[in-house]
Amino acid sequence: MIESLINDELAELTQSAKKAAPVVLSTRIRLARNLVGQPFPERADVLQRRELLTRCADQLSALPQMNKGNFFDIADLSVLEKQVLVERHLISRELCDGEAGAGVYINKGQTCSVMINEEDHLRIQFLKAGFNLKSVWKLIDALDSELEKTIDVAFSEDFGYLTACPTNLGTGLRASVMMHLPGLVISGQMERVIRAVSQLGITVRGLFGEGSDASGHIFQISNQQTLGESESDILESLANVLKTVIDHELNARFKYLEENRAKLLDQIGRAFGALKYVHVIASDEALNLLSFIRLAVDFGILPEANRADVDRLVIESQPGHVQYAAQEGIAPEARDIARADKLRKEFSNLPALAFDKLEEQE
Repeated sequence: MIESLINDELAELTQSAKKAAPVVLSTRIRLARNLVGQPFPERADVLQRRELLTRCADQLSALPQMNKGNFFDIADLSVLEKQVLVERHLISRELCDGEAGAGVYINKGQTCSVMINEEDHLRIQFLKAGFNLKSVWKLIDALDSELEKTIDVAFSEDFGYLTACPTNLGTGLRASVMMHLPGLVISGQMERVIRAVSQLGITVRGLFGEGSDASGHIFQISNQQTLGESESDILESLANVLKTVIDHELNARFKYLEENRAKLLDQIGRAFGALKYVHVIASDEALNLLSFIRLAVDFGILPEANRADVDRLVIESQPGHVQYAAQEGIAPEARDIARADKLRKEFSNLPALAFDKLEEQE
């Protein structure tokens, strides 16, 4: 059912060859919206949820931003298909477990997805590769404005947009940036950074959000506060914090390289060799090794053109993608073999590591 998404040659996070960036993998902004006079999804009965699902899907299909997009009723998707959509950050794990009457509308190119009847009636999100808070905000603001021309959204002069959870009141905006922070992790500074940014109202989570691990040294960093500040203020504050985190990450990398040069280059070399010749590998190990390959691109040891390949493999090495590509139910052991087969094939096409390029930069 999701073949069109998997085969989309314009898919933002798996086919984007021009927007990948050091440190920052992707930017996402989400808006929580609810309809006037309708009970929140958790309090609605099945009939109300299904009626709202149909209504919102029809309205979304008429928006130019969603032209040639795909609508999926969650009840019609298999467990594996839902897992693939989660791994692409197009739906949440909460939507997967939703009751009857939940769905998602995804645009062509997979830069926008709108979840219907998750925690709120609508969870609108835009995402782009790289560090793009301003451009992503313009996109989601335009869609939100178009949608509010046809749907009455619950809004209070005192509390802003009304949401199922009080923590989303106000703007209903959550902006998050997926960051690759190996320097801070391997130098033992990550815990200190997490404590510092949390005091500024910033949340740090793992690869798939709350409760997930930071496999591959990848973290989601997002705003906590949605009430009492404008959207522009929230985004400006987050951007300033993120720029500081980027600076700390780059400093940590080069300081670690200076003090532990042989060890770090050995880790990069071993990661490349393992991925090129591996025959069995679990997803967590694959992500941790791919982290060092992305670091190799950042150091110029691999060409910049290969950055997008590494970012794509971070997604395609996830369990759901590996199993979906196999087109059959396979046991975890067989999945680890299939993942290794894919990585060997991909790495056979990469150029050799050019450690001399690093010396030229210094």
